[in-house]
Formats: sequence, C-alpha cells, structure tokens
Amino acid sequence: MASVSPDAPVVIVGGGLAGLFCALKLAPRPVTLVVAAPLGQGSSSAWAQGGIAAALGGDDSASAHAHDTIAAGAGLVDPLSASILAGEAGARITDLLGYGVPFDRDAAGRLVLSREAAHSARRIVRVRGDGAGAAIMAALIGAVGRTPSIRVIEGVAEGLLSDGQRIGGIVVRPRPDAAAEALAAGTVVLASGGVGALYGVTTNPPEAFGGGLAMAAEAGALLADCEFVQFHPTALAVGLDPAPLATEALRGEGAILVDAQGRRFMTALDPAAELAPRDVVTRGVAAAIKAGKGAFLDARTALGAAFPHAFPTVYAACRASGIDPVSQPIPIAPAAHYHMGGVLTDSFGRTSIDGLWAVGEVACTGAHGANRLASNSLLEAVVFAARVAEDVAAAPLPRRGWAPSAPRSLSPSPAPVEDAAAIARLRATMSARVGVIRDGQGLENALATIETIATSARSPRLRAMTIAARLITAAALARRESRGAHFRADYPAADPAQSHRATAPFGPLRTVPPHPAQSLGEGLAAPPMETR
Repeated sequence: MASVSPDAPVVIVGGGLAGLFCALKLAPRPVTLVVAAPLGQGSSSAWAQGGIAAALGGDDSASAHAHDTIAAGAGLVDPLSASILAGEAGARITDLLGYGVPFDRDAAGRLVLSREAAHSARRIVRVRGDGAGAAIMAALIGAVGRTPSIRVIEGVAEGLLSDGQRIGGIVVRPRPDAAAEALAAGTVVLASGGVGALYGVTTNPPEAFGGGLAMAAEAGALLADCEFVQFHPTALAVGLDPAPLATEALRGEGAILVDAQGRRFMTALDPAAELAPRDVVTRGVAAAIKAGKGAFLDARTALGAAFPHAFPTVYAACRASGIDPVSQPIPIAPAAHYHMGGVLTDSFGRTSIDGLWAVGEVACTGAHGANRLASNSLLEAVVFAARVAEDVAAAPLPRRGWAPSAPRSLSPSPAPVEDAAAIARLRATMSARVGVIRDGQGLENALATIETIATSARSPRLRAMTIAARLITAAALARRESRGAHFRADYPAADPAQSHRATAPFGPLRTVPPHPAQSLGEGLAAPPMETR
C-alpha cells in the first residue's frame, strides 16, 4: 500500500482525548488540530471522572473485559471491536503512562484498580479517585505543546468539503464574528465529540452539540445506531447546566441509591442493585423521581469522612452547591452523558467517505452497542485513535483532480440573539420526548418541533443541532423495541428480529427503516475496508 506524502495535509477536528492522542501518534507527520475552544476547555474528556478500563489485574483478562463489554451492549456490540478494545487496552495505558499520566498507585507502586457497574473484576485505573479525565488531558496537552509537528488553530468546524466520495477539507469559522473559511486537507479525522448538549440536562460541555455528526451526515457518510444515547444516572440535581457528575466509582465503592425516605430502590429492580448496567439504574432513578419519591446517592456509610480525599472532584461540586456528602445524601437525576451511535466506521476508523476517518464519541465503532460499559469511553478514544493514526500513516495517496463544493452556509455573521431561545426549546424537547423513556407519539411530536426550529434557524450552530437531533429522534422512532439505553414505553420488550446495528442516510429519516450494519470485519459500503 502506497504511503501518503509526509507533507500531505492532515486535519483533525476536535481537541479532546481522541484528537490529541491521534495527533501525537501521527508525529512527526504534520497535523493541524482544529479546536472549538482552548485546549483543555470544552472537551468532555477533561470532565471524565471514573477512569479507564483495562484488564491489568492478575485475576482478570482481556477476554473477560470483552465479554463484559458485549454483555452490557444488549446484543449490538460488534465482537471484533470489543476484542480490539479490550486486547489493546494495556498497551494504551502504557502509552499514557509514558506521556506522564499519574494513575493512582499503591504503596508497592502497582496501579490501583477499582470496580464499576457491570464489570466482573476490578479493572478501572483512576487518578486521585475521580480526576482521570482532567489529569489525562493535562498530560496530553503538555505533550502536544512539546510536539512541533502539531499545529493548533481555534475555530468551529461547520462543514466538510466533499464531492460525495472523497474529502477535500473542512469549512471552519475562526471566530463567531468572522466569515467561514475553507481549509484544504487530503485527510480529515473527525474527533469532535458527542451530542449531550442537545439535551436540557447533560453532563457534557456546550461544545458537545453534535456538530461532527451533522457535518458527516451532510457530506453523505453512513451513520449508525443514532438512537442510543446513554444517560448517566447520578448527575447532581442542583440546577446547574451542565450538571456536575457523581462518578459511578462511588457506587463501586459501596455508595447506595435511596429515595427521600432513605429506602433503597435498586434492590427490587435488579440483582446487581446499584451496580446494574447504566440503563437499568438510570430508569430506576427516573422512576423514583417521577413517582415523587426523589432520588439520592448516599455515601455516608461507604465513605463518610474519607469522601473528600477519595473523590475530591465530586466533593468540591457538592460543597459548591451547599451539600456535604460526608453527612448528607446527594440529590441526583439522570442526565444525557454519552452517544453510542455516530459515524459508522470500521476497526481502523475509516468511514464510508474516502479520506474521512472518525474516532471517539462522534464515531460508531460498534464497541458499545446499545449501552456503553462504564469507563470504556476514554479507552475507546485512545485505542481507536492509535489505530486511526496507524491507518492514516499507511493510507494511499489522496486522489487529485476533483473540485469539492462547500456545504451550504446560512450566514458568515454571528448567530442572532433569538437563536438562544430556539436552542433552549430544542434542548427541552429532546429531554422531554427523546430522553430516558420514549414513545412513538412523543417522538413524532419531537420531530415536528425539530423541523419547525430548523426552518427558522439562522446560526450554523443551531442548524447543526437540528440535524443531529433529527438523526437521533428519527432513529429512535424507527427502532420499535426497547434495548439498552433506548427504551420505548410503547414497545417495552426487546425484539430479537431487531438485534442488529442499524444505519440510515441523512434525509427524510422518519420514513426510512433501519438497515442492518455490516460487521466491522466485513467492511462498510465504501472501497476496500479491513484489508490490513
């Protein structure tokens, strides 16, 4: 396979863990990193608390980790992706240690391993209890600053330059008050993050509004499993936007879920109680709140006075809202947290468009299925970022001789003030109609509202949000069953006939039935995949 010229432009969109790791792995090849906010800001990666899953213990194995990943994914996990994810975890932890990530160690110098829900062993590596994301990002930002081959530019990516078959670059707006510009590139890696900010209650930063998903959809890339949005069961219910997160590791250390009367409610819903899969716990919390009983995370017995030291990030968030978790239960509510769907890729991050790769939360590798296993998100970012970098370095020379056309731009001017109200309406609609529990009528109503908002959208941001919201909502309407994080009150049981991943093109999605996605081992609907 021919190699790409060392000076062929490579653009990575996104400054989270996946984007930074991919850029570092491509060094010394020149890379332009396009970030919507200064490095370390606006990235969900920096907010991750739990840690990274990796089978490093003597009583654990990569096969056991893959098995847990497949079990949590409710029948939709691609076995090849799960095997890659678990099998390459140890090597990526070694990489992160090499970049200076200070994972917690015991007195003997061994990595401390903790346990989280639906894991069969202690295999979560953490930093200062609940500071993994921030510490990992700090280490990688430092490494990027020391790598001269990486150029960082700030700006919001608003579109992909494509002829429908081949990528030619991106459209980027350097400042809100500036005109959009074309940035040519022979290779584009989307690492733009998730969709949490489409919802009124989320643990994600405002930058996670589905921009990458919308860009890929408009360019004609295949998408998969967009209906599967994971809601974290224990966001702090303190009226903040975004909502602070109370890491699942708290429950791994023995914290329990109780109602306002102090009664545990998860024991009656699942044998694993607080350590049940996230979708089960989330629906349990949502049901307790809907019934007027309230929901609280109680760590007084499990941690008590050790809380401030063991989980300093959560402790600080609680204290800032007037809660003392040492002596008080923490009020909680579900919040949009992670998108399992996204741009369909193979196991090297290749999409259905030549020259376009996707990695991290914007991608759908099949590793998470219908319900992501805890602490597999940061792991997926580094495992597949390394594979994307390897693949980009060995990719054929970009084809020449075509003239890509820029996607339609609504206006080079700043977003009008009135879009703020429309964004608030969109987010409220997504939470109310496309949230933890859905039904056909609610989804139909949501689609109608989204279409109304889209027709009056003036800013590129709102337009992208309506595209991403429509993709999620239409896919949820098409999947007439309940599976993993997707729960339909009107179809509460899983349907064996729908136990497959689903793809759908961008367009009039409400009338397009889902189609089975090919196994990553078989490749996508694009020229050759999985040939390496």
